[in-house]
Amino acid sequence: MAALVSCCFGCCGDNNRGHVTLKEMPTVQLDTHHMGTDVVIVKSGRRICGTGGCIANAPLHQNKSYFEFKIQSTGVWGVGVATQKANLNQIPMGRDPRSLVLRQDGTVYHNNEEKNRLPANSLPQEGDIVGVTYDHVELNLYLNGKNMNCPASGIRGTVYPVVYVDDSAILDCQFSDFYHPPPQGYQKILFEQQIF
Repeated sequence: MAALVSCCFGCCGDNNRGHVTLKEMPTVQLDTHHMGTDVVIVKSGRRICGTGGCIANAPLHQNKSYFEFKIQSTGVWGVGVATQKANLNQIPMGRDPRSLVLRQDGTVYHNNEEKNRLPANSLPQEGDIVGVTYDHVELNLYLNGKNMNCPASGIRGTVYPVVYVDDSAILDCQFSDFYHPPPQGYQKILFEQQIF
């Protein structure tokens, strides 16, 4: 018993013998190394303003990912998924095969083709929350927690959450602690080492 007590107190002493430091997991946020030249990222990597796009710092490796965007100020904006090779200075996105995005007018574009459209009475407004699900095949959209039944697909390769703004738009990204619960089977974005 004395050996056990000695071992426990020995691990906790000032010399840190036997102490294992736990590595803190990184936080999913907008990646300032992958953004347009006139983009401004603030609020610990959660708010975008300026002109251009930005991808998140974590790819969508898991089977079913969910993330949200809050429209703080309207203007020209888009949200969705993109590869690291997407042109983050080209607004609006969705003009090439490297991005699949919902635009502020309710259209979903990929490779310069309209893939779907939100119902006419469901265009996102200032203060609204746009939820995005992605399952490696299909992107789907939610407005204030309600499924818009607006699936779109076609993008290939490793994708990341993407957001772009212009014309005074300001959007906040929510990669955890969501405003609305993720749909059944979907969860926050996990870094690859968190999956295994």
